[in-house]
Amino acid sequence: MHPVAAYTIELFGIPSDAGASCRGTGMGPEAMRVAGVMETLATLGHKVTDRGDITWDGGSAGGTPWRLSSERQAEVLAIARQSSAHALAALSAGRLPMFVGGDHSLSMGSISGVARHCAAIGKPLFVLWVDAHGDFNTPATSESGNIHGMPLALLCGEPDFGPEYDGDWRGLVDPTRVTIFGARSIDRPERQLLGRRGVDVIDMRRIDESGVVALMREMLACVAAAGGHLHVSLDVDAIDPAIAPGAGTPVAGGLTFREAHLVMEMIHDSGTMGSLDIVELNPYLDQAGMSARLLVDLAASLFGRQIMPRQTARMDVNEAATSI
Repeated sequence: MHPVAAYTIELFGIPSDAGASCRGTGMGPEAMRVAGVMETLATLGHKVTDRGDITWDGGSAGGTPWRLSSERQAEVLAIARQSSAHALAALSAGRLPMFVGGDHSLSMGSISGVARHCAAIGKPLFVLWVDAHGDFNTPATSESGNIHGMPLALLCGEPDFGPEYDGDWRGLVDPTRVTIFGARSIDRPERQLLGRRGVDVIDMRRIDESGVVALMREMLACVAAAGGHLHVSLDVDAIDPAIAPGAGTPVAGGLTFREAHLVMEMIHDSGTMGSLDIVELNPYLDQAGMSARLLVDLAASLFGRQIMPRQTARMDVNEAATSI
């Protein structure tokens, strides 16, 4: 058995709901801290440094009045510039950046920084987007105009974003190396665009038919075979709202408790993850911290917590990689 590697993790809170359809995700980072995310990861043997919450002009969105759409966009972009720089710096120093949100628009910056790092060292970047939604809308296709439904489209280079989204902070992702896992609510224009770009959308029907193990094993084997860097972006609404009610855009029929943990456990066993987002936790909608505790437990599985040691965990993924 390969020994479980100890990570050096840098945690960044992003207390913003500027890209979301409803308020509350700005309180997400503190809810995760209260639920014990730092202590849980440290107990597993990892070195965890809390870098605090990212700030920007205008301060934290968590306690400010609702703003005009232009002000919300400016906040999203200010956060993107900073989170991109933080991700790049952490990875360049050999650390694993972990961004805790906050709505999913934060991934515009976090994954941009990861992409810049991977491009600089010549390492292919793969993105696992664990989410009920595709988040592949553009300003031209989005019905709501909410930016948290657009980050993957921006990252994959869709052209409908204005010049305000350009800058040296922005990195690009190959859409054929993106996997959306757990999807069950995708708009029609978004569905067409995902198909044209070659994004692998593993919806709940595929999961029902093939099971988590086969689908995850295939995806992780591709990452391993390419010697890739895997970025995991976990949205709380990927999980069924019956056990994770703290989501602003809940969709029935999501991942079960065991399916969600199995996804995290298999990612850990593969040894391919190098960066992480946990997003869209809305404590205002949660029930006595139920979703926050579940996300902390999922993070624990992602970083190596096991019921019993598995002697063949990493070998399984490596063997699958050689068969591709």
